[in-house]
Amino acid sequence: MTQSLSPAARNHIYGLITTGPFASHVGLTVDEAEIDRVIIRMAGDPHIMNGVGIAHGGALATLIDTAATAAAWASPDVKDTTRGTTVALTINYISGAPQTDLVAEGQVISRGGTLTIIDVIARAANDDRVLAKAQVTYKLDLARDQRLAKT
Repeated sequence: MTQSLSPAARNHIYGLITTGPFASHVGLTVDEAEIDRVIIRMAGDPHIMNGVGIAHGGALATLIDTAATAAAWASPDVKDTTRGTTVALTINYISGAPQTDLVAEGQVISRGGTLTIIDVIARAANDDRVLAKAQVTYKLDLARDQRLAKT
């Protein structure tokens, strides 16, 4: 049997992570979500641009962190009681992006009991140019769920 995302994981990815007030303000949406891999899009609206007409580094960091967070939650083991938070975020900016949609693909490379390591590549949607690469450490506390299940 092929595994799929748990209902709680889908709720977090499509609901909580990308539809909160800040995510809505910066124009985040989910393009794809499967186990250990998610693609998030940020609309290339004028308010994410800096003074020289390229996407602000903070907007790109937001996109990257969101893609990593969603990828960490992209698991069949996520429950309604699961909790998580970003622990570390290292970004290497490679190229500027003119006003266009931005996409970031988060791919889990390692899952432990509480720490998940995610690689993220952010690209310009109009020409697929790599804008930044990042590695994110995320605390997804699935072990907490196991402890709660025993009580």
